[in-house]
Amino acid sequence: MTVHFSSRVDISDPNPIAAAEARVRAAGVALGKLNDSNPTRHGLAPAQVPGVYTAEPRGPRTAREALARYLNDVGRFAVDEAAHDGRPSAPTVDPDSLYLLSSTSEAYSWLIKLLCDAGDAVLAPKPGYPLIESIARLECVDTIEYQLQFDGSWFIDTAAIEQLLYSEEGERIRALVLINPNNPTGSYVKPEERATLVDLCRERGVAIIADEVFYDYSLEPFDGNARLAGERGVLTFALDGFSKMLAAPHAKVGWIRVSGPENDVFEAQRRLDVIADDYLPMSDIIAAQLPSLLSVAPRQVVRVRDRVHGNLATLHAMLERDEHGLVDVLRAEGGWNVLLRVPSVIDENELVLRMIETHGLTGQPGYFFDMTSNGYLAISLLPEPDEFRRNVQAVLDTVAAMLA
Repeated sequence: MTVHFSSRVDISDPNPIAAAEARVRAAGVALGKLNDSNPTRHGLAPAQVPGVYTAEPRGPRTAREALARYLNDVGRFAVDEAAHDGRPSAPTVDPDSLYLLSSTSEAYSWLIKLLCDAGDAVLAPKPGYPLIESIARLECVDTIEYQLQFDGSWFIDTAAIEQLLYSEEGERIRALVLINPNNPTGSYVKPEERATLVDLCRERGVAIIADEVFYDYSLEPFDGNARLAGERGVLTFALDGFSKMLAAPHAKVGWIRVSGPENDVFEAQRRLDVIADDYLPMSDIIAAQLPSLLSVAPRQVVRVRDRVHGNLATLHAMLERDEHGLVDVLRAEGGWNVLLRVPSVIDENELVLRMIETHGLTGQPGYFFDMTSNGYLAISLLPEPDEFRRNVQAVLDTVAAMLA
């Protein structure tokens, strides 16, 4: 089946003037404009904002080229590893496949506009962060949940997704959201899951939206995991950004990388360019900072990775030493959050309320992420080591006190 695109993106033929302008530009002729209202072309912009505003919908070309160089450099480090375990190496990143925007949240909004009409649906994982459902609702689109299953590690029930896609309800599903690795479960998309889901989505004309903001932060991964960015088997939109890469959510830079079968990519980008143009490209002021920010990205990733690995080792050691043995941690393959499991006789709300009262600490219980049963608490691996130890000890002490 071919991919469905929403009817709300206007890609009708240009008017005769616009068509003539395009032909002349293609022939290399620069046109003057009677109606040129771009103040940067007329010497009116302030000195603090230099340059000429080019209004490139996908983001300034120089910034996309800098990002493509960075992604290609990072990809080269993975080539040997991929060859070692039999995975295909990542394809080269083309600057024209990239769209720069302010965040992955904005990327979700653009892609739902691209793929879905009102009343259509996207498939999203549970447990999961509630952001996707909220954004979809704002776009008048439904979210249909697919459950991640746990049997010592998390996995995607691909048979259940197949059943959904081939059901009557599946007729209105336009995208499958894969979080790689997921938050808060920390589970990567496994190679066999990926192969099955790519085939299913291609058969049903469903696009994949792959959120890979946590990808670089592996914790206890299985072999063979890989980014979905660059996937060629089905129309794929891979999301990433500075929020996690630089551990700087206030940097507000995200991007979409488009890949897949050539015809699907062409049609998707034709429409995505309209959306990007309507919302205006990323600020040139921000885009100009991309090369310098990308230069520190490898060091930042290592810095954050060292912190989360150290704190995860501390967590395991504290749980092993705990005399009560009431709390354990679910295996997390990647990310910087993990799920603690506490005795299910303890109400999650009561646990957090008791911690607020006795330790001045709050937290996110499992039901915030639509866990299917009681007895879970999310904990971040990012705090300074001493603070992290205090946080874990507070959980252990609170659980023990509640069961005393």
